[in-house]
Amino acid sequence: MFLLYMKKSEEKVRELKGANMDIDLLPNIKITWHQDKCPWNIAKNTNEHKCAVKNVSICKYFRGIKKPDVVLCAYSTESKE
Repeated sequence: MFLLYMKKSEEKVRELKGANMDIDLLPNIKITWHQDKCPWNIAKNTNEHKCAVKNVSICKYFRGIKKPDVVLCAYSTESKE
């Protein structure tokens, strides 16, 4: 997992391993920003798949986060489960 964050060219950014967090693309009426839906959930017509569940798991298709809140996902309709 990696975090891509560049504010200024002279700014030093470190990649820190071992983050323990929750990340999902599940619809939530409490948020006010645009949110895409997980392509795996769309393909399977469910809401069970999450990118990362704190203290539990990381999705096999999760590839990281890109500034400011973009999830990098490797799922495609050709993906084998």
